[in-house]
Amino acid sequence: MVTIVVGFNVLLSLMLLYVAWKIRKLRSRLAKITKIVLAAERNTYKVLRGAPKLLSKGQLGANLLTERYQQLDPQLQRVQKILALFGLGQKLWLRNKPKSIGITQRFWRRS
Repeated sequence: MVTIVVGFNVLLSLMLLYVAWKIRKLRSRLAKITKIVLAAERNTYKVLRGAPKLLSKGQLGANLLTERYQQLDPQLQRVQKILALFGLGQKLWLRNKPKSIGITQRFWRRS
């Protein structure tokens, strides 16, 4: 009976020793993971610390650019209309222009 109890206690202690070893191993892994996560958090903080200022600066620049574009858009439309009128005038001028005899044709007709 005593042998059974001692054997059971030895078996139980070996199982608990194995569980303690696994817990210690898990604790070590968790410590490494914690260090990695903290380092990533510090680096992320360093990178993103100035982001709100940069985002607001970029948004201000985009707003100014939009306003400038809205100011230039009517001028662009006017220039496009003027160029279209020049194109129309050129087409009309070329259509109504009398066709002249080319230099090569005049040269060959002399003989």
